[in-house]
Amino acid sequence: MTAAVQPTDTRVPPPTPDPDPDHDSASASALDADRPRPIAAPAPPADRAFRGVLRAAGLSVFVLMGLIAFFLLMRGTEALRAVGWSFLTEQNWRTAAHTFGIAAVLPNGILIAVIALCIAVPVSLTAALFISEYAPVRLRPMLVSLVDLMAAIPSIVYGLWGLFFLQPRFVGLCRWLANHLGGPLPFLRVRTGDTPTSYTSSTFIAGTVVSLMIIPIITSLSREVFSQAPAGEREGAYALGSTRWGMVRTVVLPFGRGGVIGAVMLGFGRAMGETIAVALIISPVFRISWHVLENGGGSISALIALRFSESDGLSLSALMAAGLVLFALTLLVNVAAGFVISRSRSGASTSD
Repeated sequence: MTAAVQPTDTRVPPPTPDPDPDHDSASASALDADRPRPIAAPAPPADRAFRGVLRAAGLSVFVLMGLIAFFLLMRGTEALRAVGWSFLTEQNWRTAAHTFGIAAVLPNGILIAVIALCIAVPVSLTAALFISEYAPVRLRPMLVSLVDLMAAIPSIVYGLWGLFFLQPRFVGLCRWLANHLGGPLPFLRVRTGDTPTSYTSSTFIAGTVVSLMIIPIITSLSREVFSQAPAGEREGAYALGSTRWGMVRTVVLPFGRGGVIGAVMLGFGRAMGETIAVALIISPVFRISWHVLENGGGSISALIALRFSESDGLSLSALMAAGLVLFALTLLVNVAAGFVISRSRSGASTSD
């Protein structure tokens, strides 16, 4: 006969009680003792006051911008109600007939800013690299001061210099560009005849003058970004046998790419809002013209400066609405520039 198989006892034995009931609490106390404890000292009254002043100053920027936008919106509501969305598509500016809009001056203003960037970006990046990487140490403070001095020159000085000095000397260059490059490049053609007056007060001359005004901005920001390139990566490039230009190309420029893009966008916003220099040089016309060497052009800021003194109620409201559009455009450009800078390596290290 087969023997019966005894069942196996699978029950888990109860836990053995800890003879020392204070063991767990002692272990927890030991772990707590090993953890670093934050030490928070109460801030003195002077520090609290200083922090409050800084916080109020930062918030005041947003409050002021909000008040400016609210003011422009309230003053421009009459014009926006009169023409509606055609304010963004109408090229004429006849407020008495209720046919006015910024469809002509807005693209021309963007074109002036683009021309300014095409001239300013290569000059600014070259100057920033020379100051931060190639200039002698004793010469760098003087070059930085010269760049800052350019930023301190008033806009009207640039405008007068461009009107009376630069423009007469640019006629020959504009004529050469139109005659030799106007065929393959249609935007360099001049359709008003080969006369000296056909090449004056043009978008190209206005953009050239504005480029001198944004060069200090782009140069200062780019130089600051290039100077923050990590010293370890610089020395590593030299240790691998790289030349100075090789180090700049593989370390400095990649590190400062985001900062340079942000600086260019800030320069673009500055060029879009330039008023006096453009108003002195440009000959205002209300039509979209992509021929940058021809006489005539315009921008929203120049339109406001030229038409403000002779405006009645509706005309003044239309100018305020145009200013609101320009304010929104430059604000978006500056916000995008700040976002690009904060997402870059250079911007992240600056914020830290």
